[in-house]
Amino acid sequence: MPIRTFETHTPVIDGSAYVDPTALVIGQVEIGADSSLWPNVVARGDIHHIKIGASTNIQDGSVLHVTHDSEFAPGGHPLEIGHAVTVGHMVVLHGCTIEDNCLIGMGSMIMDGARVQTGAMLGAGSLVPPGKVLDGGWLWVGRPAKAVRELTEQETLFLEYSARHYARLKDRHLAGSD
Repeated sequence: MPIRTFETHTPVIDGSAYVDPTALVIGQVEIGADSSLWPNVVARGDIHHIKIGASTNIQDGSVLHVTHDSEFAPGGHPLEIGHAVTVGHMVVLHGCTIEDNCLIGMGSMIMDGARVQTGAMLGAGSLVPPGKVLDGGWLWVGRPAKAVRELTEQETLFLEYSARHYARLKDRHLAGSD
């Protein structure tokens, strides 16, 4: 079963969201309207919360996790993903914050306490170390991620397009399932 309660926490998933049958959602996870989790995504909110905003898509094989409260991480690190975010295939998001209208490229990894500000684009295979802040409106690439240049108007429009495209695609998948 792809949706599981952990202790007293049951995922809260908007009725218009799509969770692929091969995805796994556990515990303190909230998924907003028109969002989608694609094949083999794991959202494990067992030791802190995960919040996914509206019209956000988490693509195949991505792992969403958190860090618990301890002497090594006072307060822990939840995972918060904003609205209209595209998270590419095989991404690891761990206890970080992704603001609205961002694109996280395939195979990227974003660590505890990092923040990706509204309108940022992170290139495929990038690594965002703990606590780093990526300014919005910029293309970031590398391991560790570095700002390369401001986004073009076309790239900024693509951020919005990508979120709309995946919201329509999840509707097609919902229409084809029982």
